[in-house]
Amino acid sequence: MPPSSQGVAEAAAFRSFANGYRREIDAGIPVRHALADGPPAPCVEWNLRSQRVAIRAEIVAPSLCGAQGFGRLWTRHLHEPRWRAVAPMRALQDLLGEAYARCDEGGGDGARERELDLLGRVLDSYRETARQLDLTPPGDGHFIEAERALVFGHWLHPTPKSRQGLTPWQAKAYGPEEGGEFRLVAFAAEATRVRHDSAIARSAPEIALDLLGTDAARLGLRPGEIALPMHPLQAEALLLSPDIAAMVEAGTLRPLGPVGPRFTATSSLRTVYAPDGDWMAKFSLPVTLTNSLRVNRMAELQAGVAVARLLARSGEAGQPGFRILADPAYLTLVCPGRQESGFEESGFETVFRENPFRGEAARGIATVAALTAEPVPGRPSRLDLLLRRVGGADRAHAARTWFSLYLDCMVVPVIALYDRHGIALEAHQQNALLDVAEGWPRRGFYRDNQGFYLSQAARPRIERLVPETGAIAALFFDDREIRRRLAYYLVVNQVFSVIARMGYDGHVREEVLLDDLARRLETIARRMTGLGRAFARSVLDEPALCTKANLRVRLADRDELADGENAGTYIDMPNPLAARRGVRASSGRVLAS
Repeated sequence: MPPSSQGVAEAAAFRSFANGYRREIDAGIPVRHALADGPPAPCVEWNLRSQRVAIRAEIVAPSLCGAQGFGRLWTRHLHEPRWRAVAPMRALQDLLGEAYARCDEGGGDGARERELDLLGRVLDSYRETARQLDLTPPGDGHFIEAERALVFGHWLHPTPKSRQGLTPWQAKAYGPEEGGEFRLVAFAAEATRVRHDSAIARSAPEIALDLLGTDAARLGLRPGEIALPMHPLQAEALLLSPDIAAMVEAGTLRPLGPVGPRFTATSSLRTVYAPDGDWMAKFSLPVTLTNSLRVNRMAELQAGVAVARLLARSGEAGQPGFRILADPAYLTLVCPGRQESGFEESGFETVFRENPFRGEAARGIATVAALTAEPVPGRPSRLDLLLRRVGGADRAHAARTWFSLYLDCMVVPVIALYDRHGIALEAHQQNALLDVAEGWPRRGFYRDNQGFYLSQAARPRIERLVPETGAIAALFFDDREIRRRLAYYLVVNQVFSVIARMGYDGHVREEVLLDDLARRLETIARRMTGLGRAFARSVLDEPALCTKANLRVRLADRDELADGENAGTYIDMPNPLAARRGVRASSGRVLAS
């Protein structure tokens, strides 16, 4: 009998939470659990002293660099010898309580309140996962179908499907998983109240009209007005704001209602897509997803335009096997009431992103997150389907060839961009897309105007190309910090997910792919001479790699987008590449170039 949606969702909730706990709080002790019906099971054991219990989790899918897959769970009181089976959510609650006991510095009623809030988000994520498991799975061949495929969400987040502020009935219309379609809501504002910029010949107000699929005459704009498109959820929230309501009453802002073609959400929820449109749009939303309330900040809007200019002037807007999707324009409403209160944003901040995935060009485009996502029980992963399609009798050879082509069109170009121009990308698996229409990776894409790190060492050259970058302090970072973050986003989050997925699916052992990655990084280190070489060497040689502390961020109840990515957002983890080098050295093996 197949497991119920609730049972699968409960196991998934434990898996994501326990993997975060294992990486960020306590790696646990490897042990074996005696079984009456077979050989001892390999397990990890945690002693939770504040809870006065121990938990054992059977490891059914081990990984050197990805998530561990857990099976049966047992618990016992610390003063008792006998182990008892325990439900995943009960074990999760014990881990959560222990995490707060170890990590919370303030303690008191505030800590208990945060603990209960996090438990509520865990349950919210569990319920949303169970609901999505009952949906019809999307097809495999189109950009937007891949965007809808993340049933379990981020594998290393304590609340991967939590969406505070979005009801189930709203999720049917505005969430990506059910393919809901909706029209944008338009506002008309006096031009003097609108702030906008564009890195291309077409202005942001003109792009807004393109997005709405109408001209000013049919939209009903008055002389001196500009159309502001808005996500329906955000429009409803804005109209409840006293500052915005006052502008509507004064006539300086006019709601025009639903307008234009139908859009659907991408995997980020707040970026929307129409299959025939030249543009996507990224909005603020009154919804807290995972760690953060999703708000577009003015600095991010300005950075998107500045970096679009930088890429164009440096000749890096598009390469044969790799393309950065530009966010070349934005517009927003200037709201005096909010600015006087110290808020730079009005809530109307809208990013316009180019949309190359139209018509036949949308076929076979998928995020790395969708390709490597944990499949619903009884179904293959999307990457497994691809490899079975292109592979012959030698599955391991096909997997290694696929992996090599993936490195060619996603990893090498990102490092080369950093090497040549000092531009690093927040290339995590949801921002990285591949063209796999023919089964093999043939082109990579990167998206997201929030995810640029510019080298402080390259700042003079960058400012000569685009002077306004000098006024956006949040864009520039010391190269040591860039190397750390790029190692997380590109290698730990993205490449390791591909390696782990191929291992889980039984195509090739993780050790083989880690060695293949090491060989490629050695080649990069030899061929590049600057920032790229230093990055490749750091990934190869450092005993630890940077990773995101999603659980610790949630334990502290921090909104990382609002607070900025401070030191508590990242921690170190053991580097499996360095560990493999030690294994090879002890066995006398060397990596061939």
